[in-house]
Amino acid sequence: MSEDNKTKILIADDNEMDLCLLENMLLQHNYDPIKATNGQEALDMLNNDDECQIVITDWDMPEMNGPELCRRIRKNISNYVYIIILTASGSRGSVVEGLAAGADDYIVKPFNPAELAVRLLSGRRVVNLESHELLIYAMAKLAESRDPETGFHLERVRNYCRALSLNLYENNKYPETVDPDFIRLIYSTSPMHDIGKVGIPDSILQKPGRLTPEEFEFMKKHTVIGGQTIEAVLREFPHARYLRVAYDIAIGHHEKWDGSGYPNGICGEDIPVSARVMAIADVYDALTSKRVYKDAFSHEKTCEIIIQDSGTHFDPLLIDSFVDIADTFREIRASYDDVLVEVLT
Repeated sequence: MSEDNKTKILIADDNEMDLCLLENMLLQHNYDPIKATNGQEALDMLNNDDECQIVITDWDMPEMNGPELCRRIRKNISNYVYIIILTASGSRGSVVEGLAAGADDYIVKPFNPAELAVRLLSGRRVVNLESHELLIYAMAKLAESRDPETGFHLERVRNYCRALSLNLYENNKYPETVDPDFIRLIYSTSPMHDIGKVGIPDSILQKPGRLTPEEFEFMKKHTVIGGQTIEAVLREFPHARYLRVAYDIAIGHHEKWDGSGYPNGICGEDIPVSARVMAIADVYDALTSKRVYKDAFSHEKTCEIIIQDSGTHFDPLLIDSFVDIADTFREIRASYDDVLVEVLT
């Protein structure tokens, strides 16, 4: 990890020895510590530093103690800050008081450096989820809002992707790629698959009927536009795995196992697993959805079409998983039915 990408952590403690111990521990784990000697100083530093989203604070400090610092952070800081309180008291009452004040975690002194390191990893996951999942979904919804026929498409495909990925994981398929983190990331990033449609003219995107061959060729550019958009962000944040997954899905979800897809005509295992999963989810949702130029296919007919395309459009190993959980796809489809959109609008 480069210097610019280190996670910044504010530590607040009036004990100079404890402050040094914390600073050295954070430096050893490649964090970027900044120090405050009381709660008021810590709050002032947070107010002037939007990049700091994790705080380790002592309980007893002059000017403003740890619990009061927690309350002030929750009241005054707009972005989410993950707070760990350190205290010499491990009583149940102290734990309750600290958490009630707004702390996320609680460690009793003297702290175990290995334990604190693990707690910090949890804090980073929470902060990252708070930051990127909201942004991803907001961007995806913005793109989707231009398409009048999408309904609950984003909600369905993210659940299809998660269900299919979970089956892969449980059956040890593609173990070098599919792990619990992959399942979480594909759920959060799959809504970005059509983000490139922001670059497609309304005359094509909102056309009330089938596209001409020329229009379809232009529509296919949404994969490239989406990939380029996410790639630009990825260059600034090269260690963000969720951006890599989002990029692979956006540019690759229309590639086919036999190489006849677009935009790059890649085939087989050259197609990222995330894009292969998304391809099945996207086609299933498209086939089971009504459009002005077609009726919705039944679940049974859709499954028949998808299974027939094993080895041509779709990865055969993923189709085996799809067959295993086809009923789950049916249940997700029923839970987010487009009819509900018509009722609510």
